[in-house]
Amino acid sequence: MTDDADAGVARPADRSRPGHSPDVRVGSATDGLTPIAGAQRSLAASPAQWLALAAIAAAALAADQLTKRVVTANLQLDEGLHVVGPLWIHHVRNSGIAFGLFASATAVVAVLTGGAIAWMLAYFGRSGARHPVLPIALGLVIGGSLSNLLDRVRLGYVTDFIDLRYWPAFNLADSFIVIGVGILLAALLDVDRVPRRLRDAPARR
Repeated sequence: MTDDADAGVARPADRSRPGHSPDVRVGSATDGLTPIAGAQRSLAASPAQWLALAAIAAAALAADQLTKRVVTANLQLDEGLHVVGPLWIHHVRNSGIAFGLFASATAVVAVLTGGAIAWMLAYFGRSGARHPVLPIALGLVIGGSLSNLLDRVRLGYVTDFIDLRYWPAFNLADSFIVIGVGILLAALLDVDRVPRRLRDAPARR
């Protein structure tokens, strides 16, 4: 005789019965009982993602260093060359960070840049698989930051040459940093938007 306390209580299906298939539901593990939400998916960067990050950072660093060498070899300090419209190639030196900020504070800028690079590498190591564009975004930022840091440590300044007349002169490294940060922000917003879309979607019956 069945106890009244057991009445109405769903029992696991008897998997020993011939022809019976397990009750596997969407959102559960293969045993039909353990929620997938309880599982943890690693977001750590894979070796391929580390390789992509290193390649992009190296390419950004090389491009910036090459253009600086071309400018310093062909233009005297403070000499300018008009290209088109508001664009000039203007050879100037900057001891600060991007776009002339924090000039004459080389040691402080170098320490801050080194700390930022270390933080980005640690973040990528933990969350590199969070979005497919993270190697591109952080590769551009790290490559640009490393190139300018190398110049500050070696020379005490960086060479700027892209002059739009209405904005302080900058270089390719500064451009890579700004572009990389823009891509990074867009990627993080996209990652946060996906769960919201799933949460707001009407439940299927």
